[in-house]
Amino acid sequence: MKIGTIDIGTNSMRLLTAIYKDEKIIDRKKYVNTTRIGQGVDDKGYISQEAIDRNIKALKEFKDICDSEGCDYVYCMGTSALRDSKNADEFIALAKKDTGIDVEVITGERESNLGFLGVLEGVQKEDSEEILVVDIGGGSTEFIVGNQDGVNFCKSENIGALRLTEKFLKTEIVTDQELNDTVEFINKTIENTINTIKNRNIKKLVGIGGTITSVSAINQKLEVYSMEKVHNSKICKKEVDQILQMLKNMTLEDKKRLNGLQPKRADIITAGVVILDMIMEKLELNEIIVSEYDNLEGLMCQMAKKMS
Repeated sequence: MKIGTIDIGTNSMRLLTAIYKDEKIIDRKKYVNTTRIGQGVDDKGYISQEAIDRNIKALKEFKDICDSEGCDYVYCMGTSALRDSKNADEFIALAKKDTGIDVEVITGERESNLGFLGVLEGVQKEDSEEILVVDIGGGSTEFIVGNQDGVNFCKSENIGALRLTEKFLKTEIVTDQELNDTVEFINKTIENTINTIKNRNIKKLVGIGGTITSVSAINQKLEVYSMEKVHNSKICKKEVDQILQMLKNMTLEDKKRLNGLQPKRADIITAGVVILDMIMEKLELNEIIVSEYDNLEGLMCQMAKKMS
């Protein structure tokens, strides 16, 4: 059975096509389009007409890919920006009319659960120790604690790479004041969640989402992005610090030319790395394992199991 799963995120729209057979995902292909549905949503509360047009166009393209690859089913979820915007219904109705796709806006908790489910697909099945999965998105960051038996704690916090860039990082080369304000806001927002997680004595941190996969690609200086090289790669806190220091002092044009970074992510990557840096610092965890399996794989598994 061939399935397509689509995630309409705050910063980008992503598609996974794969065959689901014998409870395994095979022949995975991923597509990304930086569509910025969340541009200005934090400030104005609405998805702009330009953002609606951009995203409908991208959704049509993804539907065409699913058709050409012979997908039997296509499932689509909307996350942080669609949760927050007052005109999400307008977008959902237009998406259905123009593409035939039903967009389901999912809660932060369900997003967390799907992310965790996806990570479990891509890791070696280990013992029952708890792991922490962190998903830094454009609008929100999900914290999920669980093990092979499922999720034991999850929290979605309204800190994301696009949201914090719009809110604080207004100059091309980040000023100390902007950085301090961002750090202060992150710390205040996630303080309770961090304390809850600290009490669980987690040793293993896994990261998913565009910020974290980009940090891995930058760290490896990948000229061409490779799912294989990024998946299960490790980044230590010192490397995150070094990347942050480098990004902070770079112009937008320099960032666009940086090996491992998609040019369309260049303007928001610094905020994403600040979030990652603060999480690792507060939890006193020195290493993060990067997973290329995320909520797209999670959605695919969940939907395939419902049908079987």
